Amino acid sequence: MAELHIYDVLRRPVVSEKTAILTDEKNQYVFEVADNANKIQIKEAVEVIFEVEVVKVNTMIVPAKRGRRGRNWYLRSRQWKKAVVTLAADQQIELFNT
Repeated sequence: MAELHIYDVLRRPVVSEKTAILTDEKNQYVFEVADNANKIQIKEAVEVIFEVEVVKVNTMIVPAKRGRRGRNWYLRSRQWKKAVVTLAADQQIELFNT
């Protein structure tokens, strides 16, 4: 397995109503990450890029969504990996607070 560059680990922040609530109430931030990234790589990437202290990382695979038109099935969205990153109580990521 090839080592991922630190900027290849995080793909994009996930911004929705649910993630906004997580950010406000639990100081947790949600990112789409590379499929082959592990928790250690995700923690290191967030700490270096955003200069914060990460307490915990939870990951999950979000399954592909299928759609149907008549008899035909198709993929509406692909499978992707999501990481929920918990920061120390006194820290925050400014990207999400604008």
